[in-house]
Amino acid sequence: MAAVADPRPVQLRHRTALTSEEYVTQQGWQTASLEHCPLHPQGGCGFARHTPYWRVEPPGMQVARYYCPEGHTTFSLLPDCLASRLSSTLAEVEQVVVVAEMAPTVEQAARQLRPDIEMQGAVRWLGRRVRPVRVALLAIVTLVGPTLGNVAPTLTALRTAIGTEAGLVHLREVAGNQLRSLPPPLGFGPRPQPRRSRQYAFQHEAGADPPGERR
Repeated sequence: MAAVADPRPVQLRHRTALTSEEYVTQQGWQTASLEHCPLHPQGGCGFARHTPYWRVEPPGMQVARYYCPEGHTTFSLLPDCLASRLSSTLAEVEQVVVVAEMAPTVEQAARQLRPDIEMQGAVRWLGRRVRPVRVALLAIVTLVGPTLGNVAPTLTALRTAIGTEAGLVHLREVAGNQLRSLPPPLGFGPRPQPRRSRQYAFQHEAGADPPGERR
């Protein structure tokens, strides 16, 4: 008898203005819902709420899930306060990107943000957050740049243009349906392939969140 493959995880956006702390306090995953199966909007596939999964950060965070038996697919409803495929909040990722943009060098940014680990590991940690956000920002600016006054594809410039310090959360709304093609931690698409250079010579990438595990 052939083995049944593990359910394929798909992340979807849960629109919410709650911070991560508020989401945990109010248990926002309990009210997050999908009206129908994204694969079978006509119904009949056995689509139903699935057990939520835990995130490592912030403490107490859970993410609502649904499961389609016919499509062997789980759908996670990721709130806007959380980073995608990364144990962090979007606010924390935003802080990292802004520091990296303001620092004279990658090494200085890495030393400032992660003084607790050795430099090579700190630069890798930094790149896993900064590099995919830069890819996403370039894509968003290419799509909507003229409406923002041809702003530069940096988070600092975009925050000034849209008038908020919660830039990444706001850009999820701006990106709309394009989120599926934008890389995490902002979007829900695939990660960009790493490019080796003297600044970002990464050997290890963080893997995708498997369903059912703490992360």
